[in-house]
Amino acid sequence: MLDALARDEAAGGMGISALAESIGVDQPRASRLVAEATKRGEVARAVDPNDGRRSVVQLSAAGRAVLQEARRGRRDAVTTALSGFTPGEAAQFAAYLERFVAAWPRPDTDR
Repeated sequence: MLDALARDEAAGGMGISALAESIGVDQPRASRLVAEATKRGEVARAVDPNDGRRSVVQLSAAGRAVLQEARRGRRDAVTTALSGFTPGEAAQFAAYLERFVAAWPRPDTDR
């Protein structure tokens, strides 16, 4: 959820429905996730800059810090996992992974 909000930060925030679609959950589940993240201070609700009747969810400074730490942890885990690979094996793995990710079904596509 934090990744999705970070990708949309330039737009000024994301509505619950758009967030739900982006992370592949239903709207009630997205609302619960936002409520939990709000309690932790990771996100905040704000008035939609394009429609004052709606609210949007925005990543907070604390949320950015959590996201940065999670990304650092993932990078470290990948580095550790690939440490025993030769450069050729790592390149081959990357090519397979890229193919795998490209084929992964997404709710916003026809696949």
